[in-house]
Amino acid sequence: MNLLISILQEVSIEEKLKTAPDDSYSIGVFIGSMIPFVILVIIAYVIYRYNKKRAKNE
Repeated sequence: MNLLISILQEVSIEEKLKTAPDDSYSIGVFIGSMIPFVILVIIAYVIYRYNKKRAKNE
């Protein structure tokens, strides 16, 4: 599992930007690199709210 994660994280953003066809490609690279973090924050928030409501009802 750790090997898979390390392989996925070895993506070089600087290399992608150097080989980009135009400047608007950098916006897509930035958004694509932020999506995993945003999804992780959303999942953490949903778990927090679920546990908070469950504790309040008990």
